[in-house]
Amino acid sequence: MDPIIRTLPPPSSLSPSVVSFLNTKLNTREDLDQAPGLVSELRNQCHALDQSLSDLNTQLRDYLRNYASHSDRTGALLRDINSKLGDLQFASRSAASSSDGGSGKVLGEELPALAKEVARVDTVRTYAETALKLDTLVGDIEDAVSSTVKRTLKREQSTKSSEEMRGVAIRTLKLTEDTLRFVAKTYPQWTRLVLAVDHRVDRSLAILRPQAIADHRSLLTSLGWPPPLSTLNSSGTESKQSADVQNPLFTMKGDLKQQYCESFLALCSLQELQRQRKSRQLEGQNREIALHQPLWAIEELVNPISIASQHHFSKWVDKPEYIFALVYKVTRDYVDSMDELLQPLVDEAMLSGYSCREEWISAMVTSLSTYLAKEIFPVYVSQLDEESTSGTQSQARISWLHLIDLMIAFDKRIQSLASHSGIVLSLQEDGKPEKLSSFSVFCDRSDWLDLWADIELTDAFDKLKPEIENERSWSMEVRGVAALSAQEDNKSPAIAGAFHQRLSAVIDRCRSLPSITLRSRFLKLTGPPIIHKFLGSLLFRCQEAEGLTALTDDDALMKVAKSVNAARYFESILNEWCEDIFFLEMGLNQVTQLDTSTDGNDFCSEESSGNGILYGEIKKLEEFRVGWVEKLSVVVLRGFNVCCRDYLKNKKQWQEKGEEGWMVSQCFVGALDYLQGKMSVLEKALNRMDFVGVWRSLAPGLDKLIFNGILMTNAKFSDGGVERLSNDLTVLFGVFGAWCLRPEGFFPKLSEGLKMLKMGKKQLQNCLAGGEIWLKENGIRHLTAIELEKVAKNRI
Repeated sequence: MDPIIRTLPPPSSLSPSVVSFLNTKLNTREDLDQAPGLVSELRNQCHALDQSLSDLNTQLRDYLRNYASHSDRTGALLRDINSKLGDLQFASRSAASSSDGGSGKVLGEELPALAKEVARVDTVRTYAETALKLDTLVGDIEDAVSSTVKRTLKREQSTKSSEEMRGVAIRTLKLTEDTLRFVAKTYPQWTRLVLAVDHRVDRSLAILRPQAIADHRSLLTSLGWPPPLSTLNSSGTESKQSADVQNPLFTMKGDLKQQYCESFLALCSLQELQRQRKSRQLEGQNREIALHQPLWAIEELVNPISIASQHHFSKWVDKPEYIFALVYKVTRDYVDSMDELLQPLVDEAMLSGYSCREEWISAMVTSLSTYLAKEIFPVYVSQLDEESTSGTQSQARISWLHLIDLMIAFDKRIQSLASHSGIVLSLQEDGKPEKLSSFSVFCDRSDWLDLWADIELTDAFDKLKPEIENERSWSMEVRGVAALSAQEDNKSPAIAGAFHQRLSAVIDRCRSLPSITLRSRFLKLTGPPIIHKFLGSLLFRCQEAEGLTALTDDDALMKVAKSVNAARYFESILNEWCEDIFFLEMGLNQVTQLDTSTDGNDFCSEESSGNGILYGEIKKLEEFRVGWVEKLSVVVLRGFNVCCRDYLKNKKQWQEKGEEGWMVSQCFVGALDYLQGKMSVLEKALNRMDFVGVWRSLAPGLDKLIFNGILMTNAKFSDGGVERLSNDLTVLFGVFGAWCLRPEGFFPKLSEGLKMLKMGKKQLQNCLAGGEIWLKENGIRHLTAIELEKVAKNRI
């Protein structure tokens, strides 16, 4: 054997980080040719570290020299104080035999100055002691970090392992942080001292954390992590068990298990230390957002799995269901070890507010979301762009909607997996629900959200088009759950149920979005267009019926009535939704955004607080319904006017007795028959609420029509004519008596006019002379003085 060649040390004497380093740098035979250069590079690094250690020793000597100088000055100050105290004692003795004026001068001037000087000296002493203590602690930290790095690179044999030295550094860091926290709270003016120490600690942490992570990764590699991923073929099911793949976290034993636990604890301790430092440095600011970070040790478990999974993912771009199945399978298979093995270590490290189960699941979901954002969605977007240029977008839209379906199903299963340990509550307190949602890909890509909303809207319109064109959808009434969700007597056509179900489906899909802002944006992009499409269909049918027959035909009235029923049904559905917490949250978020952008404009606040995010659409449905209900009453009133035109023109009949054998005037029978016929059609076709609106709107019109057409003309009324008019109005009131107890109350002018006609001559004279008080006492409140005089003159 060549004496120049030295034998390699046994592998057991090498640390895991050194073994990992050699495996990385000397992996192939060609790498051996580069060994001399690697040795030279390592020697240069060691020389640089030695020089850094020498510089640190020089700085320490300077600090000690400065401390000695401070001590000398402090000693001189203390001697000066002793001298002044001696002078004070002498002055006090002299004051006993002197006048009160001299004693007052000592107490009033010299004692406050002396107390101030003592306080200043005490502060200087405390500052010097604190600075020395912090300098010593930081020096210990730097020594421990330097020793750890030096031992790792030079493979020095030491009584303390790398983990022990790292533990020393972490404990010293905690002592330093406790001291800094005390100083920052007690002496806030010592800002420069705190900043100087923070700067040196940050430099040490910049070395310590990467080294701890590198050693932790080496341990994971020696444990056999990541475990082999089982390949899911097309015939495989998600319930397929992987009993042949063992969990390395459960199988590790002996020294290897102890080393892993110590390394895990070290990372958790470093993270807790970092959290405390951030909490102190961000005092008085919004700290919750900056303080909560993913658990470093769990990230080191997830990252290798994520890298290994991407090899499989790249083959399944066209089969995304396999991607979701694999991620869920890995998440489920190893989630129990997080609770049983790692959670006690997190608790031991006193890392508050962390659940290993939560961090494992959220890290796996985050890795999936990252892959979707980088690899899957860009492909689907490009497919949509390609198909848009060719004019067909069916296949790309189908693929996109299928991907959304998979994401929704995956999120539900993940949330079910997480709910076993109550993670949903902790996420709500933390305000980070997107941690367990694959839809977090839309948080930073609003353009993708808009594209998804457009695809959902197009798909909804495509599915609604056959329903709109099918006449049976307008003739059949809503049945089943859709009818029960609104008022019982809605009489709404099935087309309203179809729009309701389609809008509900779109809204249910946006419930998976992780933030209120995203859900609100999606709903604004999809909800109003669907409602406007529904309203446009209703308006088209009403205008079509009006244009063909002017609503004189019963079929036209039925068509308009069904449209009004559909609007009432949809309006009630939207009002019910706006009372749900899902819509209330979006409404409050809208109020906040409007107040921010308009400085609390009253109009915006009123609009948003009215009916929430769908307020505008509800108002449009209401305006449509009220407008066409009013139009129905106008149509009936116009037809009644045509039927009773001869009855109104015949003025002589009021000076004659009633026709023999008739309780009502023959000319008035046709008009009453028309009125009752049309109202029967509307009562059968319209829902109860809007039918009430029709007859209540119709009654004042009839009251005004008959009052002006009979009582406000020059017709003269005899006793027989008054009785005849009374009989006619009784029958008219009877038509409306089917819907109310006192129908005459809806005909105030006719009722009061008839009442005056029935008065005697003396009563009429009192009426005209009594004034407003007499009229009110006798129940006449709706006739003006001119109308009263006109009615009185017509009585003969």
